[in-house]
Amino acid sequence: MPPQFAVNGPGGPEGILLIETTYGFEPHHVLLAVAGLALLLAYSLPGLAFARPPSSSWLLMMFGLAGFALVPGMPQVLDPVSAPTVWEFVSELVVIVVLFSTGLRIDKIRGRRLWSPTVRLLAITMPLTIAAVALLGWGIAGMTVAGAVLLGAALAPTDPVLAGDVQVGPPLEGGEHPVRFALTTEAGLNDGLAFPFVHLGLLVAAFGIDPAPWLGDWILRDVAYRIVVGGFGGAAMGWALGRLLFRTRGRIANSASGIIALAGVLLTYGVVELVEGYGFIAAFVAGMVCRSVEKNNEFHRRLHAFSEALEEALTALLLIFLGGALPALWPHLQWHGILVAIALLLVIRPLAGWAALWRSPLAGRERAVVAFYGVRGIGSVYYLSYASGQIEFVDASQIWALVVFTIFASTLLHGATARLVVDRVIGVRAKVP
Repeated sequence: MPPQFAVNGPGGPEGILLIETTYGFEPHHVLLAVAGLALLLAYSLPGLAFARPPSSSWLLMMFGLAGFALVPGMPQVLDPVSAPTVWEFVSELVVIVVLFSTGLRIDKIRGRRLWSPTVRLLAITMPLTIAAVALLGWGIAGMTVAGAVLLGAALAPTDPVLAGDVQVGPPLEGGEHPVRFALTTEAGLNDGLAFPFVHLGLLVAAFGIDPAPWLGDWILRDVAYRIVVGGFGGAAMGWALGRLLFRTRGRIANSASGIIALAGVLLTYGVVELVEGYGFIAAFVAGMVCRSVEKNNEFHRRLHAFSEALEEALTALLLIFLGGALPALWPHLQWHGILVAIALLLVIRPLAGWAALWRSPLAGRERAVVAFYGVRGIGSVYYLSYASGQIEFVDASQIWALVVFTIFASTLLHGATARLVVDRVIGVRAKVP
């Protein structure tokens, strides 16, 4: 704790000032100590208590809640309802790093049969989930139409980092099981593909439910143009980055550190966003394409290791602050909001996922796992903070409370079971070469 100086006035025959030094606790130092303790406990306790430790995500939120609520001297956590811009910036950075890192993990990207479950999840499960959540938000939770659409869009993306136990492994491991591949690629792409529905909620809030003034522009710009630019822009930037790394006789790849991964994703995201494309799609596609330029180079491991460490650190800190924001949101969480969250996790996502994967290449138990493990996370925070910064929604507090509760419930429910269940199901069928 730094000293605090107080001037007491003249002292002595020559009028020399007497300075009294006192010490006190600085709030940001208390915050650093609490955050460090929370990280230490959240990542060590599960390993000590369980032979197959569950995810630490829910513990991070719980320790964040306890730290901000119980530890004296802590600074006041930023309320996401009143200060969405800060949450938008931090969650945006986390998501783009996570998406690029997720793209780097995938060893095999070609094969119609391999991608079939992913396409079904994106084209069928995600729209059904958005529609069902929006309907419940409007009909049960009493939200406005615009707020209900935003709620459905914000809760649509599944999370690559919080669902780490069901994702594919690091680069060069090979043998990616179809269950892990489907969940990984779905999470990598739906973070960007949910964006048109966020814009839909903004348009409804601004112009009303009559689609005449905005429907054509939404389809052409927000759906078609931005998705295409995001996909092709990410592929082009990923290819250029891969060529730079591996086609210059390996000089850069052999000497560069993992900071290249961060440079690549920031450049890709920034360029694509500048031309009005979806940067989230671009970040994931760039990671996949960069990975495919030279599949067997060991530098991919270094890129991924750096990206993974960065994404886990940023996500963990964000979850601590998200837990700290819970008390401010509790008064706005009512029983019908809890009902919507439970319905999403236990009914809507599993049924929509099962319906989409019917007659897919996945077997019955595999379909059930993919349908159930739609983990909600940081993408939801970004979408909600982004929309809140554009237009003031009358039910913003209610939406924030419901979304944060859903993230916590998802990390608890899915994090406690994912590793054991997925490993057992994957053991039923041999890995795909």
